Amino acid sequence: MDTSKAGHWTSRVPTLDKLGVKELGEIDELKVAKDWFQEFSSSVTAGNIKNVISLFVDDALWRDLVSLTWDMRTFDGSSKIETFLKDRLPLVHMQNFKLREFVRLQKPFPDVAWIVGLFDFETGPGICSGVFRLVPTADGTWKAYTMFTVLESFKGHPEKIGIHRDPHARTGRQWKEKREHELAFEDSDPIVLIVGAGQSALQLAARLKYLDIPTLMIEKDARVGDVWRNRYDSLCLHFPVWFDHMPYIPFPPTWPLFTPSLKMADWMESYATTLELDIWTSSTVMEATQDDNNKWDVRVQRKDGSERVFKVNHFVFATGLGDGAPNMPDIPNLNAFKGTVIHSAQYRNASHYGGQQVVVIGAGNAGHDVASDLARAGNDVTMFQRSSTFVMDLVKEWKFVGGALYTEGGPPIEVADRLSHSMPHLLLEGGMAQRTAQAIVDDQKEHLDKLMQSGFRVNKGIKDAGLLLQLKEKSGGHYFDTGGSQLIIDGKIKIKNDSQIKSYYEEGLEFEDGSRLKADAIICATGVGDMRNPIRRICGDAVADLLPSLLGVNPEGELKWFLPFPRPGLWMMVGSLQLNRFYSKLLALEIQGIELGIIGSHYSLDKGKDVTAL
Repeated sequence: MDTSKAGHWTSRVPTLDKLGVKELGEIDELKVAKDWFQEFSSSVTAGNIKNVISLFVDDALWRDLVSLTWDMRTFDGSSKIETFLKDRLPLVHMQNFKLREFVRLQKPFPDVAWIVGLFDFETGPGICSGVFRLVPTADGTWKAYTMFTVLESFKGHPEKIGIHRDPHARTGRQWKEKREHELAFEDSDPIVLIVGAGQSALQLAARLKYLDIPTLMIEKDARVGDVWRNRYDSLCLHFPVWFDHMPYIPFPPTWPLFTPSLKMADWMESYATTLELDIWTSSTVMEATQDDNNKWDVRVQRKDGSERVFKVNHFVFATGLGDGAPNMPDIPNLNAFKGTVIHSAQYRNASHYGGQQVVVIGAGNAGHDVASDLARAGNDVTMFQRSSTFVMDLVKEWKFVGGALYTEGGPPIEVADRLSHSMPHLLLEGGMAQRTAQAIVDDQKEHLDKLMQSGFRVNKGIKDAGLLLQLKEKSGGHYFDTGGSQLIIDGKIKIKNDSQIKSYYEEGLEFEDGSRLKADAIICATGVGDMRNPIRRICGDAVADLLPSLLGVNPEGELKWFLPFPRPGLWMMVGSLQLNRFYSKLLALEIQGIELGIIGSHYSLDKGKDVTAL
């Protein structure tokens, strides 16, 4: 197995051996959790930070999402946790703690055991929830190894759902007139303007609408969902249905396990209609500037050429990874090639390639999907693999990835999301993900061996962490096997990976070792461009240059594109359906908190002890 993508990492997994625990014995997990939680909550309420720290192991991790910091922070080790609590507890006033009935003893690996518990609490302005994990210690006590706190809502400003829904009844005509007035924004500007109306934008707009924050999405395509309609015909969502529910309207129990792209397109359109989200389609955001009062002047052009300049408090980019702009490899001598070269974003189906020799550059999901579609149609297809790939059968291996939380009969989606996101990235990257990746590789050993014997190179991901860093650092470099690997094993997709591409020549590609590969068509499944590109195009270089590369995580393990940007009121919403389902609520709450005057600044990694108005 190719380990060229492996990186150095130090295990942080709290094994029993590391904790000095030889035997667990009989455990009354509910009593342990109740006793610890009583001591924790009383110490926090009393402001006894020294006692709070005594309830944590030295290398504990506390992840807070908006509830205590108005930011997304992970505090690594008892010393940093102590500093954080000294800075924040006097301001936020944690109170009214209540342990939920959800307490479990879990053994994720044979040498790891912890007690996980869910709880609720309040701060001065907020209603919050939390998750703790307790590990045994050598002296028989249990202490916290991870703590997770997250904002659920602001007091007096709940989501307009359930008992808080709009109570006003309207006739059909009244309802239609109201919707037309809302959508036109003739005599007002929205508070939030979102570039795009894909799934990221829709989920955020839904959250904002039901927090009573006027929001308008600007979509360049003619219909909501065209982002899926315009891709290759064989495309399906790669995660199972339980993982992909959207806020307020879950997929029905009749939904297929993996959603076809055209079905997803229609779902998004119906979602927007059902939730009455405000969208201008066939419209383009031309430019945006920020004035001295931190408001954004956003110029929008409609299909008929007319323009409107909106003045908004918050400007959100929900344009996807790289704005969908193809990332074409820079291969010399393109003009010499007599065939056709396209990006996989332009590929629709195999009908245009009958009898042709096709080379697909790239061995990630898109490369496999395109090559598989061509091979099943009988084409002569070769996949050029630029570097090794992490491969997993997501159906079979879901038990290792999300099966404990996202499955038929699993916990409510809100509980599953909190448990999932309560695990700090620093712990995942520090051993948990590597153990999971190894379990996946071991479970697939026979299949992977055959794949490698066919010449395909596989790895265990960046730092041997499987999917974790592939998705966060590259948003690619992996393949969720939907049959493409068997086509390679069977020889129906040929592999070329023994030398890098040197240039085009008139009949195909020439490689650095002097070998050549003939092709009538070359399809580049090479990803998309920089996520900052749409910001640069619309806001200019001065704004875009303030932002670091947005892929990957910051030193605390937090995804960079969800964090507050240096320019006030500038945000980004991008990622998988599951990520957006969870983070859309947090971003909506941050915007609501700013609009209510509750959030004045962030206790951020860059600002340190930044004072927040409460």
